[in-house]
Amino acid sequence: MSDQSYISHVQLKAAHHTRTPKAEYATYFALILILALPVQGLVWLAQALRHMRLPAEGPLARALRDAEEITPLIFRP
Repeated sequence: MSDQSYISHVQLKAAHHTRTPKAEYATYFALILILALPVQGLVWLAQALRHMRLPAEGPLARALRDAEEITPLIFRP
């Protein structure tokens, strides 16, 4: 029986060094941010009206967090 662990390790290491172009990442980030901003604005407004106080995080911070979480998922191998 042969040891396959070395081959898979070499393949993973080689795949790890491929980089996504910064312009492509920035484009997807901007698109997700633009789409998330109105949604998070409505969610923020609904929470403010429901609880009768302003939420701790504003809609821009929520949209940025969404874009920061979603964009790397697009480029995962």
